[in-house]
Amino acid sequence: MKIKLLLYFLFAAGLAHAQTDSIQKLNEVIVKGYYNRQPLLRAVGSVSLIDSNQAKNHTKSSLVGLINTVPGVRMEERSPGSYRLSLRGSLLRSPFGIRNIKIYVDDFPLTDAGGNTYLNLLDATALGNIEIYKGPEASNFGASTGGALLISSATLGGNQLKGGLNIGAYGLLHQSASLEQNYQNYGFSLNQAYQSSNGYRENSALKRKYIQTTQQWTYNQKGQLKALLLYSDLHYQTPGGLTDIQMAANPKAARLATPTLPSAVQQQAGIYNRTFFGGLAHQYNFNQHFKHVIALFTSYTDFKNPFITNYELRKEQTIGFRTFLNYTNNAIARIKYNAQAGFEGANTTSNIKNYGNNSGTMGAMKVSDHLAANQSFAFIRLNVDIDQQLLIELGSSLNLFSYNYQSYFPQEVAKKTRDFKAVLMPKLAASYLLTANTTLRVSASKGYSPPTLAEVRSSDNIINNNLKAEAGWNYEGGLRYATNNRRFFVDATLFNFQLKNAIVRRLNSNNIEYFINAGGTKQLGTELQTAWWLLKMTPTQFLNGLQLRNSYTYSHFRFANFKNAQQDYSKNKLTGIPNHTLVSSLEFNLKKGFYTFVQHNYTSAIPLNDANTFFAKSYHLVDLRAGVRSITLGKVVFDVSFGINNLLNQNYSLGNDLNAANNMYFNPAPGINYDAGISIRL
Repeated sequence: MKIKLLLYFLFAAGLAHAQTDSIQKLNEVIVKGYYNRQPLLRAVGSVSLIDSNQAKNHTKSSLVGLINTVPGVRMEERSPGSYRLSLRGSLLRSPFGIRNIKIYVDDFPLTDAGGNTYLNLLDATALGNIEIYKGPEASNFGASTGGALLISSATLGGNQLKGGLNIGAYGLLHQSASLEQNYQNYGFSLNQAYQSSNGYRENSALKRKYIQTTQQWTYNQKGQLKALLLYSDLHYQTPGGLTDIQMAANPKAARLATPTLPSAVQQQAGIYNRTFFGGLAHQYNFNQHFKHVIALFTSYTDFKNPFITNYELRKEQTIGFRTFLNYTNNAIARIKYNAQAGFEGANTTSNIKNYGNNSGTMGAMKVSDHLAANQSFAFIRLNVDIDQQLLIELGSSLNLFSYNYQSYFPQEVAKKTRDFKAVLMPKLAASYLLTANTTLRVSASKGYSPPTLAEVRSSDNIINNNLKAEAGWNYEGGLRYATNNRRFFVDATLFNFQLKNAIVRRLNSNNIEYFINAGGTKQLGTELQTAWWLLKMTPTQFLNGLQLRNSYTYSHFRFANFKNAQQDYSKNKLTGIPNHTLVSSLEFNLKKGFYTFVQHNYTSAIPLNDANTFFAKSYHLVDLRAGVRSITLGKVVFDVSFGINNLLNQNYSLGNDLNAANNMYFNPAPGINYDAGISIRL
């Protein structure tokens, strides 16, 4: 199988994850990295860039197909709106939602101090470029072992009004509108979106209302203020897992009742999440060398979760800030360098109450707790560029984490605090330009991630003070190559990540989750991506552009020294991670804006429990999209598209319940289905 995959990859030679802008196909790709812009070819870390020109080839109703084009990344959607995201195996800790990954929107952390991120609150049409950093990025983003996502807000490019409408199978409706205005020293954008769906399965409907605005004011030649405000009202039903026999009998069914527990339909299981997020950032350039940035951010979440066994209410509030001072010196011809030193801190409080669930209505109170997390880190980073050939990065961060808790019901427990020992997370990385087109890179970095509040107090409503922080060292090397005209690009990475005290999910006999430390993991992996413009953009020809893309991920991830309840899982495959993932795409650009885009995703078998006794079968997922862009009628510009999803009508589960009780692992995804969309620009 490995040989077939490798031969297929060499034959298909192609994916770029946004390494190529379809407007400026042959230009050098730049990544921002939060601090400074640099060519992707010379970047010292494992970074992939997804831009809006890739996003236009994918559906606007979900990020899954787009994000999964990046090697080393796996995004799942168990039902509409129920996102999970894994960077190099970090899925172990996420029954739903996103943990152990730091996510920023513009200058502001979307991840709260408790370690949780509600990425599903965002609408895809409000997002611009996404930079994905895989593995520990100690000097930049603080505590995590998975990696980081840097998301920029969407920009329309000048004064513009835009609207879009997508419809599809199972009652899918996605509507969006955006406005951007720019004046001499001030500009703003406003994005609005609404999405609803009946879902493929019983009890899997979704409804989301979303609004976002960014404001930017350059008040003089040196200073700038930027604000981000967003509100999201999200509700999605959670159908729950099925056994393989139940899935074969009726894949549309929600979780069935058992002799001791009601069904998901009876309990009206689902998530209600209303969140407000706001941030204000100030940037001041003192001179050509010094720049200071400070960002303040806050959020409030009203969260409800009627579940099979209880009805949970959460009120969450986060407040924090991030600041750094940047120094750049480009005066010396042979040696150029820049440095940053800064601090980020946040506090998240959670008031959590659990009630009985009487067919979707709250019953008697069972538990009432208050938890608060404090997470902060100080960081320093130095980049030295010697002769524009050798680029060295030195960095480290000192990470602090603590949480306190207090119980009010069924019995009062006085406030208690748990402090984790301060952890230093160093990083050393370098890239060397062998030729004008070829770069070698190496890095060593330490990752560290304490338990999240959702793991400390999981669905069993017990505060678990025995969880340890997980930590480990990541070593990797890579090669990047691009032809002079940038028509062909390749990025290859080999890494070895040794993680200790890995946090993993467990389910008790009532299918209620809790978490334990799993000893450790050994994660050896390979990531390979290429992009090849077989035909460069030539407007006068009928076929005026043809791009072949490909990404391949090999994950040899194993448990190490992991024993639980007299069972030894050492050397077993890491739960939820396929050995092989291969994503290929072909984009045809024709005259007068016509285009066709086809993408194939092969995912090998996935272990569903730590014992490796159950596996999800491998699958081939093919999506096809075709349409016309830039149809001009006077001052109005139209885009029209039509998509076929799961063209091969595969039976598969796009998101499994790991280590599920009673073998209820599977969340069936839709078979072949369709969608169509139109957008208008003025």
